[in-house]
Amino acid sequence: MKLIGSLTSPFVRKVRIVLAEKKIEYEFRLDSPWVPESNVPNINPLGKIPVLLLDDETVLFDSRVISEYLDNVAPNNKLMPAPNRDRTEVKRWEALADGICDAAALIFLERKRPALKQDSEWIVRQESKIIRGLDYMAEQLGEHTWCIGTHFSLADITSGCALGYLAFRFPEIDWSEKHPNLARLYAKLMLRPAFADTVPQG
Repeated sequence: MKLIGSLTSPFVRKVRIVLAEKKIEYEFRLDSPWVPESNVPNINPLGKIPVLLLDDETVLFDSRVISEYLDNVAPNNKLMPAPNRDRTEVKRWEALADGICDAAALIFLERKRPALKQDSEWIVRQESKIIRGLDYMAEQLGEHTWCIGTHFSLADITSGCALGYLAFRFPEIDWSEKHPNLARLYAKLMLRPAFADTVPQG
């Protein structure tokens, strides 16, 4: 299978970490929908990354769909629990972390526009989502070892990708100082090769 994405996207990083944790071999093709010569829109009609091309030429897009597919296709190192309530809890963490990344990406794109065309109210609105999301994430984590208690799961992967993206693009949002428990979680995650090998670059 082939994964198409960039070295900076937190959503691509999520899938790369899932692939590594599941020990699934794949080919990684660098492409970004933001460059003029991008081939992404020809593969994913939504023009977004990540995109996963299966060996039978099936195209999967959206990191949530890809991650769930990968967890089910390989039985080892399960990242999503089977019981519905526990599985829903993991998906809730994923929605929270992805929402933080969405807001951060919108700010990043808005700030790339000419200064006079930037919408400061829009930026503040997205920043408030990030701050509230981090506060909620820290509250929910509490003193637990992992996001859903004692087991490493997709909830930790998505949360770690959100925190890593903020550290990469928005160092001024000092979440590690305000939320020591999130800092401890991220430090623990960075000890895993899957995280250490996928730190955002660019």
